[in-house]
Amino acid sequence: MGLTRVPIPLDEYPIHQSPLPMDRVVTSDRNFYDRCYLHAHDRTGDVFLVTGLGVYPNLGVIDAYATARCGDRQWSVRFSDALRQRGLEQRVGGYEIDVVEPLRRLRLRCAAPDGAIEFDLRWTAAFPAVQEEPHLLLAGGRPILDASRFSQVGSWSGKLRVGDREFDVTDDRWVGFRDRSWGIRPVGEAEPPGRAAAEGMHGFWWLYLPLRFESAAVIVILQENPDGYRTLNDARRVFADGRVEQLGWPRADIRYRPGTRHPQSARIQLTDPAGKPLSIEVETLTSVPLHVGAGYTGDPDWSHGRWMGHGWHSSAVYDLTDPAVAGRIPFGVIDHLARAVMDGEEGWGMLEHATIGRHDPTGFADWSSVSR
Repeated sequence: MGLTRVPIPLDEYPIHQSPLPMDRVVTSDRNFYDRCYLHAHDRTGDVFLVTGLGVYPNLGVIDAYATARCGDRQWSVRFSDALRQRGLEQRVGGYEIDVVEPLRRLRLRCAAPDGAIEFDLRWTAAFPAVQEEPHLLLAGGRPILDASRFSQVGSWSGKLRVGDREFDVTDDRWVGFRDRSWGIRPVGEAEPPGRAAAEGMHGFWWLYLPLRFESAAVIVILQENPDGYRTLNDARRVFADGRVEQLGWPRADIRYRPGTRHPQSARIQLTDPAGKPLSIEVETLTSVPLHVGAGYTGDPDWSHGRWMGHGWHSSAVYDLTDPAVAGRIPFGVIDHLARAVMDGEEGWGMLEHATIGRHDPTGFADWSSVSR
């Protein structure tokens, strides 16, 4: 590619944040990304859909995925192509996201070439989007994750087909969550491991809990080092009128299935601005491991931002009871569909959790430790 650049349509608008044209990002870090995540379910645990789209300007890639779990099988479809220029259009292969009304309504369409997953879904926000605390993760002195994100809960309507099953998606039953994040995180082809890999990672503990109640949305985000030192703490309650309350320093008591690190339930203890204790009881119904077909860290089949060639697509069906698949599920981030109760009020959402290696507060001493 030559050095000559031409303006793109986004340059017509007063939205620049640097002296650069809009098809370039300020950082030269190869790992810059701009991505969205969405999930949908009917509150039964019978089906759980996770999907998203991302662009990677410094890698020149745009891609998308959809994965849906029914029972012990998980269907996945992935699309990838060259990112020709940055713009408002979010489309790659048979996948498309239309912003009907910013921060309020979306339309998502997916058509897998083999028909494994197909949907035409409309998202409607239930509460205003909230900007989360910045997310920073260092390897030595280098940021390997330095990102901003907004999140939101809402409802779905439309049509969904997974394998040979069809679902009528109605907003009185189907709920979900979405986020959009941007910044730096590991994407694309693996970088040379270097010193950080040689010295090893001793552990990673992460909890992300977005919940929708009728009265409000609650979003809790916790990240801790192996010794329990908390490196990210964000707990908020969001009301329909836009008010946002901070909910203090959460205490998370996670109850794991014996002999595993699978979270069956949890009690989250919060504090409202007046100092009143607020407790949320959470139980998990089903789950989607994000590193099985969805391209997140640890997925051996495909990863976000990796150059796959022009017009690439792929589909797969995973048997989650297959020892070759089940054996790697614990070593990644897993999204658990969650039912919650707060002061007698029922809510629904997600308990996203990763507990890998050592975590002293839980009693996990090393990579092989499990709950007793």
